[in-house]
Amino acid sequence: MSVPRIQSIGRSISNHTVRQLKFIIPGAVITYAFNTHRVFLELLTRQDVEGLGRLFALASTGLEGLYRSWRDSGILSSVIPILTVAILVGWSLLSFTLGRWSSLGYLEGVVGASGLYALTFGLLGLLPAPKVHRS
Repeated sequence: MSVPRIQSIGRSISNHTVRQLKFIIPGAVITYAFNTHRVFLELLTRQDVEGLGRLFALASTGLEGLYRSWRDSGILSSVIPILTVAILVGWSLLSFTLGRWSSLGYLEGVVGASGLYALTFGLLGLLPAPKVHRS
């Protein structure tokens, strides 16, 4: 690839995409290095996992959302704090589950869970959001 072609590719990537790559690249590297995606799927599908292990793995796959004017909305002003707590609880459960019921151990489980969450948030940030017109 020639230098002018590389420069044109760099100009075509938006600043938003570059910001999201700060999460995607480290998240993908950590997830790949620890095989966290395989370990997590194994915990969900393996038959010999204790009941709490599977339950915690399922609970750690909670929802997330972020809206610019969430405090102005009656519904979102209560939903967003609940989703934030769900994200924190989900990350904690995933870290504990990977540490307790996999071969990763607690430290690698925390790092692996953090990598998965960084990758997920980075990829979610690339999804197009509807334009909000302010008056």
